[in-house]
This record gives sequence, C-alpha cells and structure tokens, in this order.
Amino acid sequence: MHPETLVRDHTVYACVMGSRAFGLATDGSDTDRRGVFLAPTPLFWRFDKPPTHVEGPLKEQFSWELERFCELALRANPNILECLHSPLVEHVDGTGRELLALREAFLSRQAYETFTRYALGQRKKLEADIRMHGAPRWKHAMHLLRLLTSARDLLRTGRLTIDVGDLREPLLQVKRGEVPWAEVESRMTRLAGEAEEALHASPLPAEPDRRRVEDLLVRVRRASALQPDPYDEGVQGVVGSGGVGQG
Repeated sequence: MHPETLVRDHTVYACVMGSRAFGLATDGSDTDRRGVFLAPTPLFWRFDKPPTHVEGPLKEQFSWELERFCELALRANPNILECLHSPLVEHVDGTGRELLALREAFLSRQAYETFTRYALGQRKKLEADIRMHGAPRWKHAMHLLRLLTSARDLLRTGRLTIDVGDLREPLLQVKRGEVPWAEVESRMTRLAGEAEEALHASPLPAEPDRRRVEDLLVRVRRASALQPDPYDEGVQGVVGSGGVGQG
C-alpha cells in the first residue's frame, strides 16, 4: 500500500499546527498540517511493515502512524503533545475522538524534562547565530519564548494551552526584531526558572497513563484485524475509518 494511501484513506485525526494554531499567523504564514493514521492491522503481518510516518501528500503535511504517535506522546515529545491540543482540527473520526479523549493520559511531569531539553537546544542554536551572524533568527526566538511559556503554564495548571492569546503582540514584536536580544534572553531565563519552580507543586502526575493508551491501541488493532486484508484485490483503500474530510 502506498504511504500516501495510508494518509488519504486511514487518517483518524488531522489538524493545523504552527503559527496558525498558536495564534501567531501573519500574512504569508504557512499552513502546517499534522495527522495520525491507523495502518490496517493485516499490513503488519507482511514482511514489509507500514511506515511509522509519512510526509505529504500536501505541502507542509506530516503524519504519524497511531502507535508511533502514542509512543512519542508518552515520552512527552513537545511537538506531539501540542498536536493533540491544536484548536484547528480538520478531521477526526471515531478513533480520533478516542485519541483526543486521552489527551490528559499523555500529560505528566516528564514534560518538564522534554520541554526544557528542547528549549535548551533551541537556545544554543540562537546563541550560535549571534556569534556567527551578529543576530539570532528572531522567528525562532519568538517560538522559543512561546514554548517556554507553554511549558511553565502546563506545569502550573496541568493543562496544555496552544493559542498564545494576549501574548500575541509581544511575541510578534520579538519576531520583528523590535526587542533587544538581552531582554529576550532575560525573558527566556525567567520563564525557565518559573517552569522549574512550578514543577515541584505541579498537579500533573509523575508519569503518563500508559495502560489507558495501550488499551486504545490494542482495541483498534483488534478491530482492524477483523477487516478484509487490504492487499486483497478490490479491497485496497477501503479498510479503515475513512479518509480525511469524511468525518
């Protein structure tokens, strides 16, 4: 089965991410699409396994197979967790709704480590840009501030909020290079410190609820196994929960 067929015919959840989901879009902003597809179980019985992720078919589109998506979410991958909380959902079927109902099961205090580690890596890149070019990539600086704010608030409240709300204009000022780097750097340091403080009193559990997530995966794999083999003639593209835009 062609990878793009998996995305077209077996997507269970699709959303828009990036600046549009964050409330930071401006004229000319890209539309970054992310999704989750459920590969039919019979495909796993073949020597050639279905892919864990697929790029396309649309520009700026990227999708994960459900199991891979859940694995990354359980590890508190920032991009994956944010994908689950996008306010711009383009498609969701029954399995997708079950996945969204488990959003809280993926959240834990482990997010502090993953968000902080990712933020530190991005900050080092910005500092390298300053050494090499005299200035950071201001768009990346803006998104790093957004990520640090999101991490702090997640640890404080137990909820992951995507849209920046009232912070839109201050963040866009950073993107336009209107805020001195010293001030941006000071904000980053302050947000990182506030996130560390919030960790100790966070309402989040120490670990995600792996069993609830695994129960969903086993249930949908079993249901898919009872469907016709997608390699059989005349069946390919039919197995699954329906394509994007059908639910």
